Amino acid sequence: MLSDGDERQEQVHGALKIAKREWVALPCCAVSKPASHRILVVDDEPDITALVAYHLAKEGYRVTTAASGRDALRAAREERPDLVVLDLMLPGASGYDVLTELRGREETKELGVIVLTARKDESDRIKGLSLGADDYLPKPFSPQELVLRVGAVLRRLAAPAVAAGGLVRAGPIAVDRHAHRVTVNGAEVELTATEFKLLTTLIEREGRVQSRAQLLETVWQAQPDIQTRTVDMHVQRLRQKLGKGGDHIETVRGAGYRFRRPDSGPRRRA
Repeated sequence: MLSDGDERQEQVHGALKIAKREWVALPCCAVSKPASHRILVVDDEPDITALVAYHLAKEGYRVTTAASGRDALRAAREERPDLVVLDLMLPGASGYDVLTELRGREETKELGVIVLTARKDESDRIKGLSLGADDYLPKPFSPQELVLRVGAVLRRLAAPAVAAGGLVRAGPIAVDRHAHRVTVNGAEVELTATEFKLLTTLIEREGRVQSRAQLLETVWQAQPDIQTRTVDMHVQRLRQKLGKGGDHIETVRGAGYRFRRPDSGPRRRA
């Protein structure tokens, strides 16, 4: 939900000082971070862009902006942000097109993406998540909630680099946590950071049913009452990428999901 009155005017005025295509934080009020993450905010509405940029910069993030799909792709390629806050209805190329291209490029496929849009229908949310978005937040929105979600995605992206345990094998699936690499029957499978975390969580808890709420808390680091459909769409996409290996992710009706090895008994994929 956007702020009203004098408070919003003050926030927007401060945010408009953040120049496009230049990484800036607000030193007077920013939280000190030893290595500030870079955030690209993509929206064609200047007041929304300014408000989002203000709240992110206030937290110590280095923020830049883009107002079109083509500018967003150029900025992502040249400036290598850690995360993109992406509107869907953009001039030049839609947010869906931007997301598809980001996930298809080697240099941008691992960056975080949070879709922030007025398109709130379930079909739009499902499409965004299916294309590889890490999170989806409809407008009107709470800037504070957006900041928390940005932090959650960035922590999740950083998790593979500090994960312990090395190589884990589960049936035809091999997961190398140190290299952030997954293979099925020896063939490498490209996963997003969220998909990798989801797979490793299910494998680590092999044989135990994981509810959607549990997976949201562990993988998305989110409250268990928001958008459980997010879990279903990521499981579906993960199964598709794993091919036959995806058969070992069971749907447990009315309960959640469970990972079973080939010799663990009957499997259900639905």
